[in-house]
Amino acid sequence: MKISVEAITFLLLLVVANCPGFCGAALQYGYYDGKCGVADVEDIIRRVVTFHFLRNQTITPALLRLQFHDCFVRGCDASILLDVPNSEKTAGPNRSVRGYDIVDDAKAAVEAACPGVVSCADIIVAATRDAVELSRGERYEVPMGRLDGLVSSASNVDLPSPSISVTDSIQAFSRKRLSVVDMVLLLGGHTVGIAHCSLFQNRLYNFQNTRKPDPTMDPKLVMDLMKSCPTLSTVDNAVNLDQNSNSALVVDNSYYIETLARRGILQIDQALALDDRTSSIVKFLARDENFPMRFGNAMVKLSTVDVVTDINKGQIRKSCRAVKK
Repeated sequence: MKISVEAITFLLLLVVANCPGFCGAALQYGYYDGKCGVADVEDIIRRVVTFHFLRNQTITPALLRLQFHDCFVRGCDASILLDVPNSEKTAGPNRSVRGYDIVDDAKAAVEAACPGVVSCADIIVAATRDAVELSRGERYEVPMGRLDGLVSSASNVDLPSPSISVTDSIQAFSRKRLSVVDMVLLLGGHTVGIAHCSLFQNRLYNFQNTRKPDPTMDPKLVMDLMKSCPTLSTVDNAVNLDQNSNSALVVDNSYYIETLARRGILQIDQALALDDRTSSIVKFLARDENFPMRFGNAMVKLSTVDVVTDINKGQIRKSCRAVKK
């Protein structure tokens, strides 16, 4: 009996990111239960995130990016938070990362309840989860017990670029033990947030030195984006990554629907819908109402990348911005 590509895709999605045996190690669900007296650590973090979200809903893409940029460099160890000379923060891809203030506020809140118990690395993944839920995503539980890393260097930052090929992207995610399905799901985080013109302007005016727009982009979208990103502009404007204005700040599957309509903003986004290795996954997710749940599971898997749990290799910082002496 011949099995269709769609059926194989569905089976892959069924097993992705619940990570039995993968999230295990020393991480545990409910890790902080009873470690802070009667206080609920995750509830403390949730209240801080909610406070910020009610004032600015764009904290969701900011925290998603913060977690991704942390986990892809030396693992999920909060190394991106450190303020040291030539830290990860100073690397080009990280100069526009936001959300540090939210992590600082959450850290202050948990330190007031139980000093020296909760790591900054755990705060990042919990705060990101809470922001996703507030943006109408699915709430997902995250295993805890990470320690904070001791090293942060700009020279370690090697993040996938917005113009990366599907082949190189697959390889980059594979190095983090993340599958092709994980990759497509995690890039679905682009269903919220913005991209600055400088990251995709070549697709509008001079794609691959042709002096023409990217032929894979919807011509109407090209014309619309040219208005937001004129060639002689001195300001690096921004546009929504999800061009469906009704869901640009909602964690849903609209991102996949837009890319299938050739309305992906970043080159890698559009490429996912066109490449034989990923297009069937994109098509499945474009019609899958369970995307928020699947995205949450992929975020759990991301949160386990190369975590530090050995006290000889990490610590629980007093301040998220400095290694404890």
